[in-house]
This record gives sequence, C-alpha cells and structure tokens, in this order.
Amino acid sequence: MSDPSTATDRPETPPEGRPSAAALVQSWLPSIKLTFLSIVLALAVGAVLIIVSNDDVLSKFNYFFQDPVDGLSAAINAVGDTYWALLKGAFGSQEAISSTLERAAPLMVAGLGVTLAFRVGLFNIGAQGQLIMGAICAAYVGFTWDLPVGIHLIVSVLAGLIGGAIWGGVVGLLKAKTGAHEVIVTIMLNYVALSILRWLLTLEAFQVPGSNDPKSPVVDSSARFPDLLGIHTGVYVGFLTAIGVWWLLSRSTIGFEMRAVGANPDAARTAGINISKAYILVMLLAGMLAGLAGVEQVNGHEDPLTDGIAGSLGFDAITVALLGRGTPLGTVLAAILFGALDSGGRQMQAATGTPLDLTTVLQALIVLFVAAPALVRGVFRIRDREEGETVLAKGWS
Repeated sequence: MSDPSTATDRPETPPEGRPSAAALVQSWLPSIKLTFLSIVLALAVGAVLIIVSNDDVLSKFNYFFQDPVDGLSAAINAVGDTYWALLKGAFGSQEAISSTLERAAPLMVAGLGVTLAFRVGLFNIGAQGQLIMGAICAAYVGFTWDLPVGIHLIVSVLAGLIGGAIWGGVVGLLKAKTGAHEVIVTIMLNYVALSILRWLLTLEAFQVPGSNDPKSPVVDSSARFPDLLGIHTGVYVGFLTAIGVWWLLSRSTIGFEMRAVGANPDAARTAGINISKAYILVMLLAGMLAGLAGVEQVNGHEDPLTDGIAGSLGFDAITVALLGRGTPLGTVLAAILFGALDSGGRQMQAATGTPLDLTTVLQALIVLFVAAPALVRGVFRIRDREEGETVLAKGWS
C-alpha cells in the first residue's frame, strides 16, 4: 500500500495528460535563456561595429595609451547613444509603438504559417509566394469591387486568405500525393507568384487609370483596416491569429495529430493518423496565414501592388519562425523584435548617423547565435544540459 504522505507531495497531473503551466514554463526556460543570451551577444558584436565605424571614437583611440579614459568614454557614449536611439525609435512614443507593431504584424502571421509547417515536419520556404498571391487577391477585390463599408473589408480579407491558402495547398497536395519535396516546390512557386504579379501589373485592370506604371491603385477606403488606438486593426487580427494557432497546436485534436506527424510520421501512421491529410491541411493553413500577411500590406499599410509588395517579408518570416523556435509565442516575440529593429533603425540613423544596415546585421547575428547554441554556451560558460527542444522540420530541429 502506498504511503499517503508521499502521495500528497506529487504534483497534480492536469486532465487529459496535458502538462501543467509550471512544467511548460520549466521546459521553456533553457530556450528562453539561450535566446536572450544570443540577443545580448549580438548587441555586443554590434557595439564593436558601432565603435569601429565611428570616426570620432577612432580618432580618440589614436592616443588611447596616453588617455584611455577619453577613448573608452567616447566608445561607451557612441554605443549608448546608438542603442538608446534604436530603443526610442521603436518604443519611445505612441507613434513609434504603432510603427513597430504595424511592421511586426505581417512578419508575425507569415511566421506563424512557417511555424505550423515546422510542427508537421515540413520546411515551408513558400511564404513569399503565398504572401504575394494573398496580396494580389485582396488588392484586386479592394480596388475594383464596390461594396459597403465593413463588408468590403471582410470580402477583401477573405479573398487574400483564399489566395494564400490555394498557393500553399498546392504544395501540400503535391507533397501528399506525389512525395514532391516541399522546399523545391515552394521555392519554384515563389518565382511563379512573382512572375504572375509582374504580368498582372502590365494589364490595364491592375494599373492606375491613365498610367502605364507597373503599379495598381490602393484599395478603397471601405476595404482598409480602420484605426483603433492609433494602430490599424489588422495588427489586432494578427495577435488574435497567434492565439488561434496556439490553441490549434496545444488544445485541439487536429493540433495533436499535426505534432504527432512532425515527431514521427511512421508512428503516427501506425496510430491511424492520415499523414496525407495532415500535410494538405497544414499547408492550406500556412498559406492562409502568409496570405493574411499580404492582406496586412495592402489593406493595412495602404500600399499599392508593385513587384516589391512582399519585399523580403516571406523570407524574414522563416527567420522569425526559427528565432521563435517553432512556437507561436516565440514567433510573436521574434516578430516584434524584428519590427522594433526595423522601426527603431530609422530613428537611430537620423539621430546618430549610424547606417541603417546595422539593424540588418543585428538581425543576422541574433539568428546566427540562436542557431548555434553550443557557441553561446561556450561564450557564457553554460553547462550543456538536455533541453526540451521543439520539433521543427526534419533536419532543422
């Protein structure tokens, strides 16, 4: 017979075998710690770049051994002023916060699409093409259809979601039915989507009336996201979408099947899970989320369709998903970080003259260090303990 006194010491197991909140936090701590240290290390390397690119600091370093305090003071001030301008430009005012969140929103939803594919063991490099197709469909409905306010926005958003879902669903269908590698297919479809956009922009229906420029009209005011507290409502849609993706992966039967397929497809198939269905469904959802990022661009930022409408958002979304370690919360935080670097970088350049390219370097360094945890552990002399790693795409976990 078991001892009742010891039974009361055991942590209660949540219903349905789900881990407790404390257990989840405990499993996340190593990843959070390494990610934070990666950011610190990237900022340290960035500080060195700021020092060596500052003429005033370098001139004082010429007589460093005669007056080291002068050189060190100039270096500290240069780094402090630059990073303070970066922080202030990202979060120093209501306008700065709005800019940061509006830049983060498309990255967030597109990154969530990449994250979803990760959890099923697929590496979705097609967010760029899916975003473009979503933007095309949303913009066309937005500037050609004449619908009442509210309904016009909803129909335009739905069109963007459908456009992205179709472009992602093609990948899932080919993967499920023919075994085509999703990386190759998505890369090729990115080029196809861009070519379709460039062709459409040569048609009169997609051009500004009376102009031959490869640029469409902006969407009608009735199809734009209205502002709420100084931020367009598409940003709030992005955060609600992140909550929905978290619920799907953590609390739904479909999410459990997706995670099972990502962890071990053979075992999942033996357990009766339809692998083909999982591949098709996840790529439909991933494409839909990337399509929403395209909607954020044309219905939120009021940008016309051009061949640069996607910029590098689709590829940055992959970086955001990797930085977020394939989790919805991590992806959201990584998107906000990148949005802050993008928004704050402009203020940094204006206030201190530091090149905007520094923010791109910081982004690359952060991802580099996150992708090399052994290097971070070595620099900070952290013992190599077993971590609860998130299951990502095969070969990328």
